Amino acid sequence: MSLKKINTVVAAAFVLFILWFGTEFIVSPQAAAQGFGLPSVPAGDGGGFLVIKGIRDVVLALVLGILLVTGHRRALGWALLVEAVAAYGDMTTVLVHHGSVAIAFAVHCLTATLMAANGLLVLRETREAATAAPATPTPQPA
Repeated sequence: MSLKKINTVVAAAFVLFILWFGTEFIVSPQAAAQGFGLPSVPAGDGGGFLVIKGIRDVVLALVLGILLVTGHRRALGWALLVEAVAAYGDMTTVLVHHGSVAIAFAVHCLTATLMAANGLLVLRETREAATAAPATPTPQPA
């Protein structure tokens, strides 16, 4: 299997995973929050922040999905790298607020690291494709 196919499958999995996770926070914020890793779930009006987190995740997934579907591979690689920062931010939030260390590392850190690795591999794939492409001759004026 080629590097491009592997990168595509992994990126598509990220799109589906992030979209699913974000939708869970929108549809059922209290239930989804328990798996996020924080020690307590916001009560009262604090639940609105969970929906905001869900919307953020859905938008992140849509950005990746659009770049993937439209074939903008280089932009996809950069977007994966940048979006990994959000997952590292989630990990840091869980750790700073004395949440589950296991979830912080097994879910958020692992996701962020895999996203960053996938982003780097997509960038590598696009760089290799650009250098392997034959140069088109420039027409000389007569």
